[in-house]
Amino acid sequence: MSEIPAKATESEDPSDAARGRAAEEAAPADMWQSSPPGSMYDYIKVASFSLSPGGLIEQWSLRAEQLFGIPADRAVGLDPIEAFVDPDLRSRGQRKMAEILDGREWTGVVPFRMPVAEDGSRGEEGMAEVYVMPTRTAEGDKAAVCIVVDVRTLRSIETDLAASQAIFGQSPFGFLLLDTDLRVRRANSRFASIFGGTPDDHRGKRVHDYLPRAEADRVSATLRRVMASGDSITDMHVTGFVPDSDERRHWSINLYRVHSGSGRPIGVAWLGTDITARREAAREAASARRNLALLNEAGARIGNSLDLETTARELLDVVVPGFCDLATVDLYQALLTGDEAPPKLADGSAELRRVAFASAVSDAPFGGSGERVELGAVHRFPFSSPCADALRTARPQRVPAEEGGLVQSTLAVPMVAHDTVVGIVQFARTKGSEPFGDRDRDLAVELAARAAVCIDNARLYRREHERALILQRSLLPPGDPEASGLDIACRYLPGNAATEVGGDWFDVIELPGHRTALVVGDVMGRGLRAAVAMGELRTAVRTLALLDLEPAEVLSALDEIARGLGTPGGVQQATRAARQPRDADLSEVYLATCVYAVYDSVTRRCTFANAGHLPPVLVEPGEAALMLDVPPGMPLGVGGEPFEEVEVELPEGALLALYTDGLVESRDHPLDEGLQAFVQALTDPSRPLEDVCDHVLNSLHTRHGEDDIALLMARVQGLPTESVGDWTLPREPRSVGRAREYARTQLLNWDLEPLVDTTELLVSELVTNALRYGEGEIRLRLLLDRTLVCEVWDAGLVQPRRRRARDTDEGGRGLQLVGLLSAAWGSRRTPRGKTVWFELPLPGADSPLTDPAEALLSLF
Repeated sequence: MSEIPAKATESEDPSDAARGRAAEEAAPADMWQSSPPGSMYDYIKVASFSLSPGGLIEQWSLRAEQLFGIPADRAVGLDPIEAFVDPDLRSRGQRKMAEILDGREWTGVVPFRMPVAEDGSRGEEGMAEVYVMPTRTAEGDKAAVCIVVDVRTLRSIETDLAASQAIFGQSPFGFLLLDTDLRVRRANSRFASIFGGTPDDHRGKRVHDYLPRAEADRVSATLRRVMASGDSITDMHVTGFVPDSDERRHWSINLYRVHSGSGRPIGVAWLGTDITARREAAREAASARRNLALLNEAGARIGNSLDLETTARELLDVVVPGFCDLATVDLYQALLTGDEAPPKLADGSAELRRVAFASAVSDAPFGGSGERVELGAVHRFPFSSPCADALRTARPQRVPAEEGGLVQSTLAVPMVAHDTVVGIVQFARTKGSEPFGDRDRDLAVELAARAAVCIDNARLYRREHERALILQRSLLPPGDPEASGLDIACRYLPGNAATEVGGDWFDVIELPGHRTALVVGDVMGRGLRAAVAMGELRTAVRTLALLDLEPAEVLSALDEIARGLGTPGGVQQATRAARQPRDADLSEVYLATCVYAVYDSVTRRCTFANAGHLPPVLVEPGEAALMLDVPPGMPLGVGGEPFEEVEVELPEGALLALYTDGLVESRDHPLDEGLQAFVQALTDPSRPLEDVCDHVLNSLHTRHGEDDIALLMARVQGLPTESVGDWTLPREPRSVGRAREYARTQLLNWDLEPLVDTTELLVSELVTNALRYGEGEIRLRLLLDRTLVCEVWDAGLVQPRRRRARDTDEGGRGLQLVGLLSAAWGSRRTPRGKTVWFELPLPGADSPLTDPAEALLSLF
């Protein structure tokens, strides 16, 4: 309490003294005990001092020292007017002092200024409310006691009260003041408006009266920790319910310990705000971010493969478990079997195959569509089922959950691509997960649509790939090719479904005289375009081979054909267009590489011509494999450069390999490295040829799938000497009879007596023509292999031409007779003239022999 000077006496008014004694007698004894900490004097600065009859400070309390900052030994004896009042106000102060010393009470607000400090610094200024009470000294002189209150402190208290009133009456936030027992001492109107009643109705309540038990226990523990440590808590999230509502609410509360003016803890302040809407917005934003991330992931992971089943599995890898707990994908069976388009049945009950299933729950069956369907099984949805309805309407449907089942929410979403339903995907969430909402449904539709587009693209690619593959395979030699004097083995491996069909091809073409043309080529580019170009070039090669042109001439003609492929006007237009800039919109460049070889089984000589292709590989018996030095030339379609030929004699048992770049080149292995590995793989050519092919493919690490691979291998098996009859005939009429005699003798030696008559007749016709229309010596050659071939050589350049003789003509029927009696006949140019030949099947072959008599009669 404030100190009262001991020398102050009672007022002159006897009534005041009487009232004082009466109050003292009536007051309880403990009224005069010292106030405990936390009284009002902890907040209000009150001081007292007394004035002597002369108006000077006579006594100076300790509180006065604290308020004015002047010790008692300095203050006693000072004139308060002169010491604390501004000079401009001192005259007025002196008048008031005179009135006070005359015995009048006075109350008022007085501005004051601290005396100049000992160091000469100017003292602080302030305002004080002064209550002056007249007194008398022991000698009976008039004096006074002054009680001073710091006005600044009062104004601060007024401000605090106003702030407190604002918090409790005007704040939009809920506010509680809890005492040390964690009971509500005071609540503001906002808090009461949420939890009901008036602010006074909440006094004495605890946290458990507002929150569920588990949440209340957590908050109470936090309140005790704040009360004990003094550490404040900010943005603590609390969940609960408000009266008369089942809606879960969320609040953010701030807790801090409250102290009295003396610093003693008196409780905890609770400031809370409702963040339910903010939490909902944050949840929506998080859901939107999750959905966006899921769509981004779907865009990155779905559609990396052009395989239908793989694309379906990629979709489920994205959505499980990020979006749902279980999922299945069913595609139309017709789509998987390669039909043009999925069926469009109105009832949505077409056959489907389950191509993908994923579950985040171990060994959990998927029963969202009724009966359980195994992976890979073909099934139908009942007409009245939600899945059939989704397929029928192309709109997502919710599938009701089965009672007692694991799944609580299922979405059946049709997979729609380009206005066509290709299948259906089912997303399911198990109990304990949040059911699907409208946003989830929209996301499911978007995911299914993206996957559907990728699946439809894969379907279209599969269709084109299969068509190109069928076209390409149809243009390759069927089965195992056969050739005279050669053992043939071949391999063709198309690119896998992830790469387009290429333009690789090979061919084995039988030529007259037991010769064989070996061809391997590669059209640059991929897809149906390359396959079609390959087919055109292969057909052209076979046509040119039948003309029995030299290898270099065949490639020259192919070069012109390749240049004409990309020009609407054909070869002639391409030749004219080569002299002017090419219009990319009207023509395309078709380039191809090709190696063309002609092998003669009689002489075992092989003539090569190369158009930009990889060199052939030859393995001679007992020798290491080597690449033949064949001039590469320019690729077909470039034009302007001639092609060179190289003739090589192949020893008996030698192995010849022709191949495309897919065998020796990949992204991981350069061409030189692949060629070296290929040569090293041909270490044992004596093995069966099929085994050699398999060994090469298995040992080269071809990274199959990056490019097509064509491999053609031939082992040399020349015609034995005893299978060849060769004679030179002079240019005289007797040579006709001699030729018949040579032929008869040779056929009898070969035990081909059934062919003697026919052979004699045809040899006679060809030798007679050589005598009449040819030049130089005549050469007769008989070759026995799988068929009998007879050749008549001369130096004339004029090719025989078959014509139809009229009934009145005496001649002109010789070549007609050759055509009737032989299996095939023809003529070809040679470096020194021409060769006319015919071929007869051996006895017991599939082709029966023609009776010469009937053939002669058919001419007339």
